[in-house]
Amino acid sequence: MSDLQFFGHVIDNEEVESIDAARFDVWNPWTREVWAQAAEASEKDVERAVLSARRAFDEGPWPRMGRVERAAAIHRLADLMEERADDLARLDSTNMAKPFAQAKHDVARSVWNFRFFADHQRDAVGEVYPMDSGHHTYSEFGPAGVVAAISPWNFPLMMASWKIAPAIAWGNTCIIKPSEDTPASVTMLGRLAVEAGFPPGVLNVLNGHGAPAGAALTADDRVDRVTFTGSSTTGKHVMASAATHLAPVSLELGGKGANVVFADADLDNAVYWAVEAIFRNAGQICLAGSRLFVHSSVYDEFMARFVEAAEALTIGDPFDPATKFSSLASKRHFDKVASYVESARELGGTIRTGGVAEDGSWIVRPTVIDGLPLDAAPYCEEIFGPVCVVNSFDTEDEVVHLANDTRYGLNAMLFTENLSRAHRVASRLRAGTVWVNCFFIRDLRTPFGGVGDSGVGREGGNFSREFFTEPKAVVMQIDRG
Repeated sequence: MSDLQFFGHVIDNEEVESIDAARFDVWNPWTREVWAQAAEASEKDVERAVLSARRAFDEGPWPRMGRVERAAAIHRLADLMEERADDLARLDSTNMAKPFAQAKHDVARSVWNFRFFADHQRDAVGEVYPMDSGHHTYSEFGPAGVVAAISPWNFPLMMASWKIAPAIAWGNTCIIKPSEDTPASVTMLGRLAVEAGFPPGVLNVLNGHGAPAGAALTADDRVDRVTFTGSSTTGKHVMASAATHLAPVSLELGGKGANVVFADADLDNAVYWAVEAIFRNAGQICLAGSRLFVHSSVYDEFMARFVEAAEALTIGDPFDPATKFSSLASKRHFDKVASYVESARELGGTIRTGGVAEDGSWIVRPTVIDGLPLDAAPYCEEIFGPVCVVNSFDTEDEVVHLANDTRYGLNAMLFTENLSRAHRVASRLRAGTVWVNCFFIRDLRTPFGGVGDSGVGREGGNFSREFFTEPKAVVMQIDRG
């Protein structure tokens, strides 16, 4: 056991064990072996993390710091992340079997999250409201307080940075609880924040499970904001917990994204992005294009190309440069995804390619299924794995109805060379983000979030400012005549 790496909590700028010294095992999904241990937070550890963050906000320099100085501190953290990019990527690859090249991309995106929000808060301005009554009114945006952030296991560092960066940029202090499946890179991020010179308590990392750690954190009335990314079921519990002390919540939850390929689509482009949308990160993406609708006139040609492209993905060790696809992130998740695949034939579907590996690994091969009825579980429910369910359509109205016929609404894609159709259909799709002829392209100024079971609220640019601050109106009398 002494050879195992250890990831503690980072509280008040110190990496510490849990008060009761409890730990949990951290698995490598590719080797199916324990490679590390992490501190297991109890309610007492939550208490000291909240006290640290509260003290740092109420008494410390961070929320009172000038915007330029705060931006410079965040850029120092981003610099350190770039210097240690390989180390951060290696932790995510080891922790969830993410191909190393993809993990490097995630680190770069994480660095950009910090740099963007550092500059966004530095350069942001309020508004002035002219009044005819002899008054001068303006708005300002002050930090909200202590932010509790809970991030998922599928993009461990990137999703944590998406929450931490705007929270601290706007002068808040933050407690981040990464998923118990992937604590490594976020703990290292906490270490780098100390190295970057962050004041104690500005960024605390709390490792542990949803219960008791996550539940105690979201229910604490000293927490002013709660931001969570994860399953819709857990999101509802988080929202209920935060409601006990009226803390605003931002929830980015599940998805069952529709990917629509019209008859006039550039099929080479559509196939490329369809593969990226469902098989990147082994399909463990809330934004995955898991429901694929192809116009009947190009269905056979598209499917032949799509299946061929899926079968061409190299499956293997995440550290092999040739690998494009590897294991699922945990045995628990593998069992869930495998159950959907194994039920597909019984429900009337045809597995065109893929299936569950039979070598004892936690691999579900890139899987394409068609012929499923529209009420079948693999069609309706979020699988969160490399499983694409394909259907044909004939008319625009039909496919818009099919795309919107879900309780989720995080994202959608459409492929067409018809400009009018692109605008028209994008407006009709019930989704927080619609990509046209592409996928996974982000501008951090734009709103990000979903409708229905896909979440509550939006983040990004000014939308993050609205959530992580307390907007204030200041009204001044300037004419007493």
